[in-house]
Amino acid sequence: MTQRNTRTLVSALALSLAATGWSGASLANNASLEAGDILVRGGLHHVNPRSSNGKIIDGAVELDVGSNTRPSGTITYMFTESLGVELLVAVPFRHNIRAEGLGTVATTNHLPPTLSVQYHLNGLGDFRPYAGVGFNYTFVYNTKTRGALSDSSLSLKNSAGLAVQVGMDYHLTREWFVNAEVRYIDIESRARLDGERVGNVKIDPVVAGLGIGYRF
Repeated sequence: MTQRNTRTLVSALALSLAATGWSGASLANNASLEAGDILVRGGLHHVNPRSSNGKIIDGAVELDVGSNTRPSGTITYMFTESLGVELLVAVPFRHNIRAEGLGTVATTNHLPPTLSVQYHLNGLGDFRPYAGVGFNYTFVYNTKTRGALSDSSLSLKNSAGLAVQVGMDYHLTREWFVNAEVRYIDIESRARLDGERVGNVKIDPVVAGLGIGYRF
């Protein structure tokens, strides 16, 4: 995890915890969960890859992967009032890939379903901060070359890695709530150019999400 990504996660967690400092003034306590609750969220996630995405062709060419925003959703099942398991899904993200000195050389799609175990803090009025850790498997597909590589074939392999998150729900009613979260996902894909392995593309994004949710 890069220093920038670490700072982003720490800041998000600090903001989440700080916000609970005045939640005791809330007259309602809509956010407390029970075992068997199902939380469904829908909204947008923005994937912001790390600033340096690796070098290929014996370190001669540095890559830069662009950011992208897509509709997304999560579903969480609570095994206890605090522990739950969440699945993240989204419309496939699409990224431009730039090479140093060559401009945009490819585009690619990725789909990053992520399964996480979460811990939710209850009893804080209408606020409910949570944190999670889990496993991500990223499908990388539909990679197409452009520009300087338009006559070549580029393939990127699927990726598996760790994912961590912090977030917070704010309940408008017992059932309806709004959500904000940030997560780091370890995504690294092996690259082949015209069949020859040329290096790894390190995406390792910070992913920020906003949405609205409903508790069943």
